[in-house]
Amino acid sequence: MATPMIPPASASPFLAENGWEGAEIRPLAGDASFRRYFRVQKGDETAVLMDAPPPHEDPRPFVATAEWLVGAGLSAPRILARDLDQGLLLIDDFGDHRLRETLDSAPERETEFYTLAVDLLVHLHRLPPMPGLRPHGLNEWVEELRLFPEWYCQALGLDVDVESYQAAWRTVLARVADDGLGPVTVLRDFHAENIMLVDGHRDFRHLGLLDFQDAVVGHPAYDLASVLEDARRDVTPAVERAMLDRYMSTISRDADFEGAYWALAAQRNTRILGVFTRLWKRDNKPHYTSFQPRMWGLLERNLRNPALAPVRDWFDANVPPEKRASAWAEGAVA
Repeated sequence: MATPMIPPASASPFLAENGWEGAEIRPLAGDASFRRYFRVQKGDETAVLMDAPPPHEDPRPFVATAEWLVGAGLSAPRILARDLDQGLLLIDDFGDHRLRETLDSAPERETEFYTLAVDLLVHLHRLPPMPGLRPHGLNEWVEELRLFPEWYCQALGLDVDVESYQAAWRTVLARVADDGLGPVTVLRDFHAENIMLVDGHRDFRHLGLLDFQDAVVGHPAYDLASVLEDARRDVTPAVERAMLDRYMSTISRDADFEGAYWALAAQRNTRILGVFTRLWKRDNKPHYTSFQPRMWGLLERNLRNPALAPVRDWFDANVPPEKRASAWAEGAVA
């Protein structure tokens, strides 16, 4: 169920205890989880209040990852105050200049900004992974993919062969898991709606990072696929190709990297089809269904890669064309 954007009762006492007594609290954003964000203002100063209510949310991973990213020379919000037991954080306010809206208003700058995003990943991937993060490898990839048959297929009345689905994916993804690339810190939700433009965005260090509390240690292709195969905005295919080439030429990856990129893009896009269906069915957030045609467009393109033939064959046998993008585009799913 969608969470109303009303500050928790504990917000005002928390702010007063940390020097923000009497600050105005205004709704800023909610997301796909139970987390909510509010802008607080006192005089000319602003900050962001994160409400991550237990037991649904735990702000500790966000705090640990934010502090590590800052130490790595990247722009993550500083933690100004915290009450971890109540799930309250006061963090830096990165302003209102988000990459998504910036590109909507200035699409001619797409190459410029995605170059910065790729350079950020190059910097991140040259560092040893953040200590203490859980692994994100073959078993985790296959487990995440269960969301598609469990939520998407059920919602569309599809009776599919789950055993052969998992076997096909495991065949494809085992090659990625064994390619020897990585491990790196993976932010997992690195895309245009989670990137802020701060301090004049002079270089990649001025891309403000958000929503990284689910960071893991995994494959270097994952976050690149996340930002270039964005679930919420169309990235020009020529820009995607150029950025993939830029990453590979800078990091000096071999041919295995590109194969991993398309396989993990397909894994992520399939998982997200299930996630967005779950957000609609379970959490009463139907607006996520508007992204499904884009997700199918991305996935159909991924499946044309010869290395994904086992997965493509499964989709051809189990998910007919009328249950793919056209089902959502024509409003047949309600």
